[in-house]
Amino acid sequence: MSGSRMRPLVGALIVACMVLVGPSAPVGVPFSGSLPVEATPDVVANRVMTWNICNPCEESNGDRAAEIATYAPQVIGLQEACVRDVERIVDHLESRYGLVYQVTYGTVLRNWGRCGGLPWRPGAYGQAVLSMAPMTDLVSAEYSDGGSEDRGYMAVTTTVDGRPVRIFNTHLAERRQEAVRADQIGALAAEVAQHDRAIVIGDFNAVPNAPELAGMWTLAADVDPRCRPSPSGDCRPTTDWQSKFDYIFLRGIAPRGHRVRPTPYSDHHLLYADLDTRTGERSQSPVA
Repeated sequence: MSGSRMRPLVGALIVACMVLVGPSAPVGVPFSGSLPVEATPDVVANRVMTWNICNPCEESNGDRAAEIATYAPQVIGLQEACVRDVERIVDHLESRYGLVYQVTYGTVLRNWGRCGGLPWRPGAYGQAVLSMAPMTDLVSAEYSDGGSEDRGYMAVTTTVDGRPVRIFNTHLAERRQEAVRADQIGALAAEVAQHDRAIVIGDFNAVPNAPELAGMWTLAADVDPRCRPSPSGDCRPTTDWQSKFDYIFLRGIAPRGHRVRPTPYSDHHLLYADLDTRTGERSQSPVA
């Protein structure tokens, strides 16, 4: 039989074998991604995380998802987040690790250079909150003055440690824009003050003793009991340039412990904390 006649027959045999044997992996079964040995096996119901994922940084959303899955927080706030990137991160978390997060956005900017898309239809950029529990009462606000780039905050109500909590996620104006950040803190603090139990996370672009952060320190405490708004405060850096810019502020909630984890996928470290929403008293038991 000639080669031209054999090819259709071989193709038909291959198709028949595939029908009989089936695919090499079951359809619809999620791929289980590999995580470090120290990874958390299940979602930690009282864990909250903040992470500026760096943009534009050309990082893999699969790698970003793996970092989140390693610590498996109940809630994570992302800054410098493009909607398309977050969608892919959420998809990876579900398909590779079985972590099904809900997501809400606090985008304040449409930027083709940062988020891709078409010049006349650029991607949305800002903050996002991922939560294992449903989120309600979304507020997304842009600061009246963002400084050199539009900035804002978002707020949702969701469940942490079995209780409803108001979560705020923000990204303040860039460095060397102290007066702008002071105004932004004023707007944010006015909203936080309306809640007896709140968690405020984000990239504040300011060290703890920066004067513009005073309005937040009067309302809430840092998740690290040793971190104070003074030069003598023992505050662990959260950036590659050895400054603490990232915060988890607590109001009416006690920290059980926290960790700062450097990552190769951003110039900001991962910061997460395990919390006790049932009391305002501090506890210093370590995070696993």
